Amino acid sequence: MKLTLPPLLDLGYHLHTLFLFTKADIRTALLPQTFFSLAAAPICRASRIIHVVAWIWLHLLMCNIANQIKAPDEDKINKPSRPLPMGRITLYNARIVRWALVPVCLAVSATYSAQLLATSFELQVLTVLYSEFHADEEWFLKNSLTAMMYGCAGLGGTLLAGCDCSHVSQIARLAIQLSIAAFASTLHAQDFKDVAGDLLTGRRTLPMLFPVASRISIALGIPLWSICLSFVWDLDHLTAAAFVMYSCFTGAHFILYQTVEADRRSCKLYSLWLIIHHVLPAYWHIFISAAVNRGLPSFEGHLQS
Repeated sequence: MKLTLPPLLDLGYHLHTLFLFTKADIRTALLPQTFFSLAAAPICRASRIIHVVAWIWLHLLMCNIANQIKAPDEDKINKPSRPLPMGRITLYNARIVRWALVPVCLAVSATYSAQLLATSFELQVLTVLYSEFHADEEWFLKNSLTAMMYGCAGLGGTLLAGCDCSHVSQIARLAIQLSIAAFASTLHAQDFKDVAGDLLTGRRTLPMLFPVASRISIALGIPLWSICLSFVWDLDHLTAAAFVMYSCFTGAHFILYQTVEADRRSCKLYSLWLIIHHVLPAYWHIFISAAVNRGLPSFEGHLQS
């Protein structure tokens, strides 16, 4: 049976629409969490990468649609290239896709392990609290829930990247906890560029409530976290210095340049910082764990004691 062109075009159109729901978060969520999962597990074999990316993206899609159907008017100002303001999909159909993804995410997770299923379920609950119960309208709940969802994505990806989908190491658990803490205390770096749209929807973010203090907290928080993470993952002096210097540059950018366009650039710098600090567990596995195998003191053993 010969396939006709229109159905193929329709399929491509709909797949592109789904991609657009997540496009803005590829740099801020998908890439950092993928690199983190591969670094924290560490990766069992290369074929696991596609599983990690697919699982994280599927759950990112579910979370993003749930968030974007709440305030399409905000996206007309902040992100007009998203599917709803572009008119690529109706609000009614987007709601159908949002809830159809719930059993899909759970079913996919269940094929791997009960632990991954539980992680997916927890992420679903957090998404409902964030979007349907409007927790995103208050900065503290927004930051806390976003960080917890971020941690769930990291845990799910780490479970998939390892050789055992039902277990993560103590080092991986430490990495996930540090990821949640660092993200919760700095994620308002992503909100500066969206202040105009947040004002329209009534969302209360740190940059709106404390415009000066929130920038100072980023300028100080990112370098302080970099110093802390350098010690935790036992970076060599040169690597630690480069990491801290980049974090200082990123923090200073938020202070010195405060236009909307500059805030977009600052957010890109912050996204790169996220990726860098999320691959630090790989440094530990490659260099420190190798030293342990040569008979030097074990950090993991120290954690267990």
